Amino acid sequence: MRNLHGRIVKGLGGFYYVDTGADGIYECRGRGIFRKDNTKLLIGDIVDLEVTHDKDMEGSITKLYPRKCCLRRPEVSNVDQAIVVFAIHEPEPNHVLLDRFLITMKKLDIETILVWNKADLAAEAELDEEKKAYRDAVSSVNVISAKGNSGMDELKALLEGKISLIAGPSGVGKSTMLNALCPGANAGTGEISRKMKRGKHTTRHAELFGLGNDTYLLDTPGFTALDLEDMDQEEVKAYYPEFYPYEGKCRFNPCSHTHEPSCAVREAAECGDIPVIRYDNYKQIYTKQKEIRRY
Repeated sequence: MRNLHGRIVKGLGGFYYVDTGADGIYECRGRGIFRKDNTKLLIGDIVDLEVTHDKDMEGSITKLYPRKCCLRRPEVSNVDQAIVVFAIHEPEPNHVLLDRFLITMKKLDIETILVWNKADLAAEAELDEEKKAYRDAVSSVNVISAKGNSGMDELKALLEGKISLIAGPSGVGKSTMLNALCPGANAGTGEISRKMKRGKHTTRHAELFGLGNDTYLLDTPGFTALDLEDMDQEEVKAYYPEFYPYEGKCRFNPCSHTHEPSCAVREAAECGDIPVIRYDNYKQIYTKQKEIRRY
């Protein structure tokens, strides 16, 4: 039997689809040892497989390599970074929702790239304002027009050699961006669909799309339920890096940074040292979490 090495890029109906590189995508079942050990195979896992049918590209997964990280929802492993995508217009950005996305990624300890799509719909000054507001909140702020293929080369360079999770609300152009970055995505989906003898599953299941050189994009349809319910309101400030230089400088300690007199964070926002939109978002999220924890 021939043995191959690869990464699980999709899982459907008890089958796992393993990208082995030059040998292509193999449809596999997991060996019984995984069920015996109660080990669930995940998208993103690095595995070994034993080829059972070369012509039909079928195999059996025999070994799972250690994961460097594991997400609960969606259930994926080995993610290096997240691309949080919002449109500058059409739809109008909900900045509180954006901040909730960023908090979610920070909670998961995932480095984040913020992408403002549909840049062709905004003036340069507006784009500069959004970039300035979020420059300290994420590792990179990128402005693109996926439809017009503007800014895509710069974004693609940030993805090299990594697994990048795509997240964001509906209608912001995530699919257009994915297709621009990975023109072969539809072909890959078609290959898996033919193996399953079913229709395409582009809207319901997480899937890794290969860009080459061990570079993948993780499409996560429906990844919009941001679970912050278990977060105490006092924890929220920990997810705002702009506040860090001012911690410990308020009159009161601890300080919620919402209403207290002589609050260094609030004063920094009032004089423009902290972006006002970020501070206002923080207060809204703080209040919301306080209401949730009350009940």
